Amino acid sequence: MPTRAEVAAAVAEAHRAEWGFVLASTLRFAASIDEAEDAVQDAYVRALAAWESTGIPARPGAWLTTTARRRLLDARRRDATAARHLPELVGQDDPGPEPVDPSDGPWGSDSPADDRLRLIFTCCHPALAPEARAALTLRLLCGLTTAEIARCFLVSEPTMAARITRAKKKIAQARIPYRVPSIDELPERLETVLDVVHMIFTVGHTAPAGEDLVRADLMERAHETARLLHRLLPEEPGPAGLLALIVLTDARRAARLGADGAFIPLEDQDRALWDRRAMREGTALAKEALRRRPLSRFALMAAIAAVHDEGSSWEATDWREIVGLYDVLLGLWPSPVVALNRAVAVGFADGPAAGLAAMARLEFEPQLARYGYLAAARADFLRRIGRLDEARIAYEEALVLTDNEVERAYLERRLGGG
Repeated sequence: MPTRAEVAAAVAEAHRAEWGFVLASTLRFAASIDEAEDAVQDAYVRALAAWESTGIPARPGAWLTTTARRRLLDARRRDATAARHLPELVGQDDPGPEPVDPSDGPWGSDSPADDRLRLIFTCCHPALAPEARAALTLRLLCGLTTAEIARCFLVSEPTMAARITRAKKKIAQARIPYRVPSIDELPERLETVLDVVHMIFTVGHTAPAGEDLVRADLMERAHETARLLHRLLPEEPGPAGLLALIVLTDARRAARLGADGAFIPLEDQDRALWDRRAMREGTALAKEALRRRPLSRFALMAAIAAVHDEGSSWEATDWREIVGLYDVLLGLWPSPVVALNRAVAVGFADGPAAGLAAMARLEFEPQLARYGYLAAARADFLRRIGRLDEARIAYEEALVLTDNEVERAYLERRLGGG
């Protein structure tokens, strides 16, 4: 039998990799999001004890889903009156699914992918506030904590907790259906979903906190969902652009960390480690997305990633083309973060002083007040032109705003002159 430590590690891994699958599959049988979350959390707690005596199951997600569903079923059997209450998530006139004994099948008739799409479209329903959709998806589909999500959105933890609570109440009160929209509704519902999938990928690409730079599970979920959306809507520019962006960015994953786990910036990466097959696929998808109208911001972001990938070296990167693409992107999608990225590109196209001048216009931007990458980028340009005292202050500021240990170690090396 496994040791307690081995079981704890297996449960932690199942939480990282399977949370979204388990919750999405359980939600179809629950009366509310809170009830499903409670059942899933209880299943994880039970796993800690059960797996010590029965062994770690071959399919932890299936075990957890079955256990969570059985908990729901037991609760309904204990309280027969609960059966008269209509499931809030499936509409007042819909009696909802009959309680099914989980032992009849580990996943039910629908696939986990269908359940994840159903969950993400529910979380991204237009009745919810825009700022709540991504937060709710990260919480329910990816299992991020409120503190982690708050860091993603650059807001305080209490603010994010209140936002998530309001979103859940809205779903219950508005009886938002737990389903994938019809094919006719999909295009108008798509933009918000794409934003959320992109957010999930971004969080996985560089975790906002913790000891790991990358959360591969989140990146893979975003990749799978983007590919599924592209397959469902092949004529839409957004899914093609988002999939291209994800594929092109992830093509560099093997070069981002050294053998010792240290972060390696793009400038110093061994480009021989980049995934050439993925780069070819991503470039083809980016071209496909750029040909379609209306122009998607994801197509432009993918084009920028493609220019980076096409450079044979850091010095050979076509920075002027990147600045031009950022100009178009800013016109289509004004954003302080995009403006910062453009300022960085200007610094490499026209010199660090030009980059610093472009950044100076962003220093009082409220949305960047807690954004550590602004201070880190300013520190880098100050270091390159020999203003070392100012660079030190900027690196210290970036450290205060960084909760990821790998990024902190990189900034500390820079601060020490490394």
